[in-house]
Amino acid sequence: MKTHVIDATDKKLGRVASEAAKLIMGKNLPEFTRNHLNQVSVVIENASKADISEKKLTTKTYDNYSGYPGGRRVLSASQTVARKGYRELFRKAVYGMLPTNRLRAKMIKYLIVKE
Repeated sequence: MKTHVIDATDKKLGRVASEAAKLIMGKNLPEFTRNHLNQVSVVIENASKADISEKKLTTKTYDNYSGYPGGRRVLSASQTVARKGYRELFRKAVYGMLPTNRLRAKMIKYLIVKE
């Protein structure tokens, strides 16, 4: 299994996430096929040192709905960082950039985020 390492120091969240999504999908490989799971892992290092603006931390929201009445929870990015750390911001960003198919849940397992 091949491992790619991305250093997130002083880089924007979206730029790092899109690069990680491309590598996880295998779009950089000559044998790229959409229906094949590539055995490529991506490690994002220094996630807490990424360049995330204060405006993004206050205005960006993440919704979670349990399915029950009144079960909708809306957390801002700063609340998400306080609860689960920067790891969760990067995981959600990369997850949103992966294709919506059956391989998506399997692909996200190859993402490793280190703070």
